[in-house]
Amino acid sequence: MANLHIDPGMNDDERRDALYRGDLIVLGPSPASRALCDFARTMIEDAFAPQDPLHIHETLPVETCVTILAELKPRFIHHPRAKALLQALLTEQGCAPEKTYFDVPRLRSAMPKEYLSAGIAYAFHPHRDTWYSAPVQQLNWWLPIYPLAADNAMAFHPRYWDRPVRNSSASYDYARWNAESRHGAARHIKEDTRLQPRPQEPMELEPEIRLLPPPGGLILFSAAQMHSTVPNSTGVARYSIDFRTCHLDDLTSGRGAANCDSACTGTTINDYLRVADLSHLPPAVIARFEERASVS
Repeated sequence: MANLHIDPGMNDDERRDALYRGDLIVLGPSPASRALCDFARTMIEDAFAPQDPLHIHETLPVETCVTILAELKPRFIHHPRAKALLQALLTEQGCAPEKTYFDVPRLRSAMPKEYLSAGIAYAFHPHRDTWYSAPVQQLNWWLPIYPLAADNAMAFHPRYWDRPVRNSSASYDYARWNAESRHGAARHIKEDTRLQPRPQEPMELEPEIRLLPPPGGLILFSAAQMHSTVPNSTGVARYSIDFRTCHLDDLTSGRGAANCDSACTGTTINDYLRVADLSHLPPAVIARFEERASVS
């Protein structure tokens, strides 16, 4: 069973060690995380005005909702303000700006299941991010924008931290996903037929852990952690932000979580930007990961 740390007061090295061991960390809201949430909330509410974004399923045809989300989410992801707020958040949390790299913050939505749970509001089955070509050095940061409930959250499945699961990750290649599938999310409304890594054996999902930080609170976990979307049965939409980080020293030394069952090809390593100046990882580091990914 993973250890759970609430505002542990760890420095970044200690925090990364704990996450690589399979622990989960919850951090309370901070000035920078609240600012990021406020910015996202304003964009969401402007996009859906005059409707209440938490009750869109009661007021808008699903096709209209998909059209709005298909414009809103990329605009948030690539907004310079979103990146600047994320740089401030990571610096505030003690991440070394010269050695910490992040990918763009993504805006997620989880609508009531009968309304929309595919495509642009995909409800994720149990998975590890390492099945999706993430490096074992990747750490995930997740924060809710509005209050959460137990039936409108994310679930962790600690039984599988170091227990392999037969899965279809061998069929997944990140470069092919970007070229063929990522940009077609808005076309999938009733059912998502895109090829994604899945378990290929029955899983025992209990015990599970559902963490409910307040808006702006942060959940940190390893890319190797098994997790899933809890089917939304609350009657309100859930909106959240997630992003990932890697530390340069860990990428070059090989320090990270164990890979017990991922067999995908490709790598997300080109996506990361340095906190200090938004530059990409050094070419030699990128080349090393691309070489490993092509023969894995």
